[in-house]
Amino acid sequence: MQKISVFIFAHQDDEFGVYAEIIRLIKNDSKVIVLYLTSGSLDGKPRPDRNCESLNVLRDIGVMQENIYFLGSDIYIPAARMYEYLDTIYQQILKLLSPIEKITSLYFLSWEGGHQDHDATHIIGLALAKQLKILDHSFQFTLYSGHKLPLKLFKLFSPLASNGEVITYKIAWHLRLKLIRYALSYKSQFMPMVGLFPFFLLHLIFKGTQILQPVTINRILEQPHPGKLLYERRGIITYSKFKNKVQDFIKSNIT
Repeated sequence: MQKISVFIFAHQDDEFGVYAEIIRLIKNDSKVIVLYLTSGSLDGKPRPDRNCESLNVLRDIGVMQENIYFLGSDIYIPAARMYEYLDTIYQQILKLLSPIEKITSLYFLSWEGGHQDHDATHIIGLALAKQLKILDHSFQFTLYSGHKLPLKLFKLFSPLASNGEVITYKIAWHLRLKLIRYALSYKSQFMPMVGLFPFFLLHLIFKGTQILQPVTINRILEQPHPGKLLYERRGIITYSKFKNKVQDFIKSNIT
């Protein structure tokens, strides 16, 4: 029986954190399904340009187009406020995945306090992993956080020790060059990528690793890390308000 892996992203372009893992799974004959949980716009309206950019990258990687779902665009979920729509998103995911007989692994964004939508996606991922009884076959991947940094500074691909064992493997040099090209494909996100790409490039050159960590339910009962989170320092939302918004969903679906 073919293995089926589901990747859950908040935004179009979040896949840059797991390019190598998607490629590895496809090479090993796994079926890969990709879900995007927000529309990619602040008002919830679809962003066809962002959708096309991610589609082009994923198709080149080898993901079949019929297995890529822009769920957030279909139900008008605004970026930056995903935490307000967890129940709606979760029910849509369950409906979408219910015809699939057996999902073997899940991948979703880390609990790291970098972006509020990333943390909200982690919560959704945990609920789904529990529902499907595959917590032991679910993995989180880091993008960025401001842990131990001042002001609005952040670190890319710097997994939190509190999230557990760090699983890494080396990416072949010829593949690293391809990943650099993929990361330059998001023209609609030029300004955010200006801040992210130099660190992405340095990581590929000097470390060249794919980073994954296991997931545990108890971690979301804790703040991602001590001190102010990056999205707090950016003045977007406080952790206490975020926690208040998501706690009912966590109690009903995870703990």
